[in-house]
Amino acid sequence: MSDDKKSEGRQLNAAEMGAISHLYRGEVYRSTIWRTRLDTTTNWSVVTLGVALSIAFSSPEASPLPLILVGVLISFFLMLEARRYRYFNVWRARCRWMEVHFYAPMLHDGDLRMEEGWQQTLAEDYLAPSYHVPMRVAIGRRMRRNYIWILLIQTTAYAGKIIVHPDPVTSISQLNERAAIGPLSGQYVLGFGVAYCLLWTLVAIWSWRDDLQRVHRRQPGTDASTGMG
Repeated sequence: MSDDKKSEGRQLNAAEMGAISHLYRGEVYRSTIWRTRLDTTTNWSVVTLGVALSIAFSSPEASPLPLILVGVLISFFLMLEARRYRYFNVWRARCRWMEVHFYAPMLHDGDLRMEEGWQQTLAEDYLAPSYHVPMRVAIGRRMRRNYIWILLIQTTAYAGKIIVHPDPVTSISQLNERAAIGPLSGQYVLGFGVAYCLLWTLVAIWSWRDDLQRVHRRQPGTDASTGMG
């Protein structure tokens, strides 16, 4: 007899219903904890950028170098936050899976629809836990949701610093001179900055398009898998 046949007509008793309820509460708690950890790394990025802004704009003669160096820290925080997001996504996906297949049918129709096999998918996720999204997807989502705005502020502040301080720029050669860092020519520094911004912008755009495709694959009537993630 197939699993669907076994599940058909299967009714959960009170103890099993209570166990699933406690399981759901536990997953909500874990997702809340990891969501807080995501906020922590974002706060670190904002604070370090604020410190760099304070140093760079403390006086017209102050160096814009802190606004460049802070980009390294922000990139590190982004990687750390993407890693945390992959953990958060596991707990969030489990909660959402139970909401869609357990609570929503029970509240809407009074039917748990055990024949759909959702419980097997959930059980397999507990037996062999794994990330539901790859690292590149996690990076793209965090970039699109938070870090693209931090990057925008950093880039705007750096451009404003070298254009305005210590006096307004009057020529391209003067701009290159101000952007120079030690032996590195200003042209190389500015070119690296453009590539840095373009790279993260492309990551954000790719992430947005990838999420749209994921949503399309999960719509009713498609042949894509309806697994969690």
